Order: sequence, then C-alpha cells, then structure tokens
Amino acid sequence: MTIENTASEIVRIDLGDRSYDIVIGENLLGQASSYLHLPKASAALIVSNTTVAPLYEAALKQALSEHFKVIHTVHLPDGEAHKDWVTLNSVFDILLAHACDRQTMLFALGGGVVGDMAGFAAASFMRGVPFVQVPTTLLAQVDSSVGGKTAINHPMGKNMIGAFYQPQRVVCDLSVLKTLPPREVSAGLAEIIKYGPIADMAFFDWIETNIDALMACEPQALAYAVRKSCEIKAHVVGQDEREAGLRAILNFGHTFGHAIEAGLGYGEWLHGEAVGCGMVMAAHLSEALGFIDAAFVKRLTGLIERAGLPVKGPLLNATDNAGKYLALMLHDKKSVAGDIKFVLIEGPGRARGSVAPEATVRAVIDRCCA
Repeated sequence: MTIENTASEIVRIDLGDRSYDIVIGENLLGQASSYLHLPKASAALIVSNTTVAPLYEAALKQALSEHFKVIHTVHLPDGEAHKDWVTLNSVFDILLAHACDRQTMLFALGGGVVGDMAGFAAASFMRGVPFVQVPTTLLAQVDSSVGGKTAINHPMGKNMIGAFYQPQRVVCDLSVLKTLPPREVSAGLAEIIKYGPIADMAFFDWIETNIDALMACEPQALAYAVRKSCEIKAHVVGQDEREAGLRAILNFGHTFGHAIEAGLGYGEWLHGEAVGCGMVMAAHLSEALGFIDAAFVKRLTGLIERAGLPVKGPLLNATDNAGKYLALMLHDKKSVAGDIKFVLIEGPGRARGSVAPEATVRAVIDRCCA
C-alpha cells in the first residue's frame, strides 16, 4: 500500500533558466506527484547501487511508471572506491544498449556517490540529458545532491574529473533516513554542522542544542536541519553557481578531508567523517593565523565529537605525515598556481578562502593527527 505524503516544503535554487526545486518531506519517493512537471520523455533510467536498490527501487519505479513508458535500471557497486571511470561506463553501457536518446531522464537513487556519478553521466551522455536527484542519505540530502557538482575520483585526487550540471529537481524523502546506520547519520551531520561556522551561528547554536535528537533521527529535528541546510546552500549557489568566489566557503573542512580520503584509500573513511576531522584541522589553522580563538576551536571540536565523528587525523605517512598531507592537498582541485587554498573561519559565522604558510600548515597537521 502506498503511503500518501501529507506535507512537503520547497526550497528553490534560483539559477535563471536552470532553476529548480528541492522538495523536502515524508514519503515522497514513491509518490507519482513528486515527479510532476518534469521535461517530457518516453524513457527513464534509475541509477542506484546494490545496497539502495533492493530497498527503494521498486517504489520509485512504480511512481515513475505513471510518467514514463519505459524505465531502465542500473545497479552500481556500493562505495566511494567505485566512483571511477569503470563504474561510470556501466551507466553509459545501459544507455547505449537501450538506444536511449537525449530526452531520456536519469534518476539518481542513492547517496552522494550515486548522485555524483549519475549527474556526471547525465552531463556527458549525448552532451547532456536531464536528471533528477533522489538522495537516500542524510549527507546527500543536505549537501551533495544540491548545487550541480558532479564528478568521479582519480587515484591522485577526489572529484577531479567532473562537470557543473544542475538537476531538474531534488526529492528529499525524510522517511528513508530511518534506515540509515548510525555511522551514515554521523557522516551527514558533518555537512550540517559546517553551515554554522561558515554562514549561520544561530543554526550552529540550534545544532548544539539538538544534536542528540539529530543523532537519534528524530523526525522534526531532521526536517528542520535538512531544510535549513538546503536554504543556506541554495543562497550560496544562487550567487555563485560555478565556485568563482563565495561558493568556495562550502568547502570548509574539505581540503584536509579530501587528503584524508585519498591518503587512506577511498572508502576507508566516509566522506563526512573526513570532512568532520577536516573541519577540526581547518579550525586549528584559522586559530594559528589569528582569525578565531581557542575557545571557538574547542566548541566546534566538541560538537563534531558529539556527532560521533573523528577529531584526530590519521597518519598517512610514518616518516613525513605532514608532507604527505601537503602533497595530496596540492592535487586538490581548489589549489591554484601551486598554492593550497583553504577555507578558514575568520570569525564565527564567517568564512574566507586563504593560503597559509607551509610551516604553519605542517604544525597544525602535526598537532591534529593521531
């Protein structure tokens, strides 16, 4: 029996002719009404993975059957380790095998890896076909499904090969979050927490007060956190779609975090775990450069720890750990002309992009790693 959605909220991404809605609510995924007013097409492809497809693909396929004559599916292997050319090509294989055309619509059903890969496939196939994000993890709902960043990884750097390509819609069904394991919930909380120090300290205060409810996946707390996160990201992306300036603040914690992911091997730490630890390291660097005081670093670190996230960086090299971090960060796509670009907190609720002296960065890495 299909459960009807009783209420949903809309957050608008305002990008002119590329504008779209983020629809947030309970029991949206299996509702045909969630997919009204999309571009007309005769065929759709659901891109999912081997973990998510058994849980939600049937419901999505049933909902889409009212809008599409033919619905194809492809199941990717689960995990960041498979976010590569080989796996991406399996999406193209299905599209070509079924003679799909440029009106075919892709639906990304899964977490951030599925969303990134389906989006990049949509951006690339026949030079661009429409797609819809149906994120099933907390991290994807509050961050990776919103804003049009699509990519795959390279062994030398995360998300180094990709495109800016906006979806037609994002459907955030809060009811699917009930099936998330605690580790995935914590990973999503990292991306929620980041919005406070960079843009909204009132939201940060709220997260501190409600962190236990969020960890327990209390529906009202999650609904507010998802909506507020999407509103902040929508505001930033609406002003800077292609990360020419302001949007870079959304990378708070990511320069260090991406180095951790690449250095350990993709999938060893979840993306949100690496970002949480990366925020601690970026906060220490902000303090070392005189932007914030130790009290704020302690406050942020305490909240990240309460969210079940690591606050000590891993050792990536036994003889020159800081050097290994620096080498990996030089391959980060935010590096410019050989300079590593960090997002630093210049005051609670305000962030900026900045370079930092190598000696200072080394000292911070040595201080923050286990």
